[in-house]
Amino acid sequence: MKLLIAEDDLTSRTILTAVVSKWGYEPIAVEDGEAALQVMQADNPPRLLLVDWEMPVINGLDLCKHIREQESSDPPFIILLTSRSSTDDVVAGLEAGANDYICKPFQNAELQARLEVGNRMLDLQQELNRAKEEMAFQASHDALTGLFNRRAIMETMGREIERTKRNMQPLYIGMCDIDHFKTINDTYGHLAGDAILQEVANRFNAALRPYDLVGRYGGEEFLILLNSDESHVEGLFERIRKAIELDAFLYEQESLRVTISCGVTQFSPSTDKRNETELLAAADAALYKAKNSGRNKIIID
Repeated sequence: MKLLIAEDDLTSRTILTAVVSKWGYEPIAVEDGEAALQVMQADNPPRLLLVDWEMPVINGLDLCKHIREQESSDPPFIILLTSRSSTDDVVAGLEAGANDYICKPFQNAELQARLEVGNRMLDLQQELNRAKEEMAFQASHDALTGLFNRRAIMETMGREIERTKRNMQPLYIGMCDIDHFKTINDTYGHLAGDAILQEVANRFNAALRPYDLVGRYGGEEFLILLNSDESHVEGLFERIRKAIELDAFLYEQESLRVTISCGVTQFSPSTDKRNETELLAAADAALYKAKNSGRNKIIID
């Protein structure tokens, strides 16, 4: 683990660098708070810091404050080194943003123990962040397909509509449905249906551009949001349709042919006064036209 040492005294800095290197750390040693702040503002900064209180340019207390002003979901663990030992000084150091406080002179064993505590706290912090990210993902994504769930794609649709109003770009809203999905479930079972849904989601992700958006609207229906000029939109949806149709889906050595039908409506911010419900209704009506005219096709309203 990288360890930032901010200490203006050359002898102390050299000793600290040698000692922590023996303990397996990768020290980055600087002589003042300004240099330390530059290190912390660079890419991939250290997450564990040993900071002397008395330093030129920016002292340790102010360095702590500057670091804490930077928004981060994974803030560093700061140990303040100082000869000041009064209760008021300890309180001032902790209030400035230090996580721990060691009074000089100190024993190497104590420093090693404090660094290990910092490591444990950083590990716990990362575990908490991972748990929060997982919970956020689960709240916004469909468990089976990994796509946005209905709530998330609808919220995203609202944001995309507002964005297109600001940028004056058309937004295309596509409602896509797997053809004869009930027959697949009835013939091969619901596990086969689940496998088809997962593979359809994978093919959507492969066919869509990085900035296009797709979510599972419900059952075998998917909602696609994309920006495009009118001359390209049909080609984009055709690419999605062909990604599903061209290669057979394999399930337990069975080769299944799967197709989708899509209904698409255009939201033009300069003239369109429809709300989200009306836009979805228009896309759904176009989907029914696609279904009723033979399936495996795109109808653009």
